[in-house]
Amino acid sequence: MARSLASLAFASLGFPCLALAGGPAAAADFRVTLPGHEAGIFAAEEYFDGFGCTGTNRPFDIVWSGAPAETRSFAVSVYDPDAPTGSGWWHWIVADLPAGTTRLTTGADTGDRALPAGAVQVRNDYGKLGWGGPCPPVGEAHRYVFTVTALKVDKLALPADPSAALTGYMTRANALASARATLFGRR
Repeated sequence: MARSLASLAFASLGFPCLALAGGPAAAADFRVTLPGHEAGIFAAEEYFDGFGCTGTNRPFDIVWSGAPAETRSFAVSVYDPDAPTGSGWWHWIVADLPAGTTRLTTGADTGDRALPAGAVQVRNDYGKLGWGGPCPPVGEAHRYVFTVTALKVDKLALPADPSAALTGYMTRANALASARATLFGRR
């Protein structure tokens, strides 16, 4: 009896939590593509240069289409849920991209001049602004989730130098829809 009550309590509490954790719905036509990565894996030269990796952090494009008509801006993030940190690893976050934006180059980390006017980069988990390529531990395969979120606001209300967590919260709170693509990395 106690077990069934515990299960019932978990189910009744877990459902709303799962709904919140799921984030925005995906629009049927909203898609993200990573040109040159049709095989779904990173090339060795795209890996980060540091933290034990010896890549060149080579840039590549992220392209999206089919966002909801009412989109007023976008946020883009790249996240490794498999990182051995207990909380994953943020490789790149850009917010406040104008509604007409449909492509970014990960090499936009050379400064905000490479981003559309008004866009804001957030410090990644390497401690830097801009793109930080993959660097999975030797022998482990990791997933790198590229998410483009269509937003219902022109700008997120972010303070100077926001954390990834705050940016994620504000992104989800203002989301219309999101689209994802995943690449795999292994050393």
